[in-house]
Amino acid sequence: MERTINLNELYMKIKQIEQAMVTKSELNTAIETIAVLSNEDTVRQIGLSEKDILTGKVKKISSVNEI
Repeated sequence: MERTINLNELYMKIKQIEQAMVTKSELNTAIETIAVLSNEDTVRQIGLSEKDILTGKVKKISSVNEI
């Protein structure tokens, strides 16, 4: 026996599915994060940079010419 569903029920079900979906942008961000965290050298460099920031080994730059 077929089950019938009214438009309101259908709309609510579609909204539930939509809320569970991941956007292309969110998926790309997750993939980029995985790529960065999978590279041991990059993770090491990030750690060293964080240490430099905490110890004040930073220089504020105002333009590309100062790099």
